[in-house]
Amino acid sequence: LRIYRNYFKTTKQNLLINFLNSFMNKTILEPSREIEVIKETDVLVIGSGPGGLPAALSAARAGVEVTLVERFGCFGGNLTVVGVEGMHWYRHEETVESDGICREFEEKAIEMGAAVPESQSLSHEIDSEGFKLVADQLVSDEANLYPMLHRSFVAPVMEGDTIKGIITESKSGREAILAKRVIDATGDADVTFRAGGLCHKTPTEEMMAASVMFHVAGVNKTKFIEGVKSDPQTYSDWSGGGEWNIETSGKEDEMFSPFLKKPFEKAIKDGLIPPHLNTIAGTWGAIHDSGELTYMNLIHLDGCDGTDADSLTDYEIEGRKQVRLAIEALRNYTPGCKDIRLRNFGMSIGIRDTRKVECLYDMTESDVRNQGRFDDSIGIFPEFIDGYGILILPTTGRYFQIPYRNIVPKKIKHLLVSGRSTGGDRISHAATRNMACCAVSGQGAGIAAAISVKLNKDLLDLDPVLIQKELKKQGARYW
Repeated sequence: LRIYRNYFKTTKQNLLINFLNSFMNKTILEPSREIEVIKETDVLVIGSGPGGLPAALSAARAGVEVTLVERFGCFGGNLTVVGVEGMHWYRHEETVESDGICREFEEKAIEMGAAVPESQSLSHEIDSEGFKLVADQLVSDEANLYPMLHRSFVAPVMEGDTIKGIITESKSGREAILAKRVIDATGDADVTFRAGGLCHKTPTEEMMAASVMFHVAGVNKTKFIEGVKSDPQTYSDWSGGGEWNIETSGKEDEMFSPFLKKPFEKAIKDGLIPPHLNTIAGTWGAIHDSGELTYMNLIHLDGCDGTDADSLTDYEIEGRKQVRLAIEALRNYTPGCKDIRLRNFGMSIGIRDTRKVECLYDMTESDVRNQGRFDDSIGIFPEFIDGYGILILPTTGRYFQIPYRNIVPKKIKHLLVSGRSTGGDRISHAATRNMACCAVSGQGAGIAAAISVKLNKDLLDLDPVLIQKELKKQGARYW
């Protein structure tokens, strides 16, 4: 059958090919076709989340033409699409910040009335809906930044081992976008992986849990706060088995945490929640005068593979089912929550862990725990580790640097990577995956791509000092 199929391929007899395929692997032959090139640009950024939006903004501010491709109808990714509103919830008095665009996100949100004080830190919780307007404004303010929403990345356009652009799919059909430099900010390394770059994926059973975020309304703020004060929770309360078995450095243990676990333990004891769902627990972000309790990070789903559409489907549905149970438990066992109702879900499930790109330098546990320093630094990040059962908060002024080599993938030319898929080991990923750190790598990637285009130099040949000068000009700290 295979011999006959290959023969018919050469004679373009598609009907016969499809007939033979029906007896083999249930595949079809997609006819070759010409795809219109709708855009040529200097720098192309795929994905507008915490790693992508800063990349696009910084490249535009560095003086090149930028195209930003996003599959959803808004910019912001994890912040707007998933609903993770606590971008800087690690901030305390001694925290040394990276500044730059990630700090600008918070300040712009405050200015536009899209942020409120966060409950456990010296930061502001950024409203996931309001930030859509903030991001629109930031993009609109850059004259040489061309936004393209509602377009999904399909495939890279390759010339040997050099990426020349991408193909997208949308209501407009298949379209091609060509670029001098490309930044993969998809979070799952989709571009790098499909371009033939070197990636590895965490085994599904070892991945950090996925989350379905939600917000509720109808809270009696006075009663809720009284309940929190009568039984204050600390980070030491996160320990206790399963998902909530947390290693700290000790200094975090007595610090206040907006942690909710007891309502769900009571619900399990009373038969309201099945015993196997003892992973329902977590934190809330802010309680509003309007009676809204936002950034409910309570649903944690082990075994979700963010690169598998069937897995995503199953866990989206399961996550919403668990939210219904969580809300019922809050109504019954949490002061001030008797009359709450679901306000909204995030538009998509939140994924923390899938593919990581093998870069010229991959971050290590030692780097993020022991203040790693690099001559080619493109940004700093506080000593904040959150994941794989570890929580370390940056309360003592310690921080690590991120080297330029960490955003340069092996094997593929003209490509940079930013966000949570940058190269690193397990524990370093628990630091670099955080949204503010994704913004650091994103800003560095955008500037590097812009300089590479302006000087017509290969990404491998860039002088890091040039990147650092532009970072300083843009208000970002790299030292």
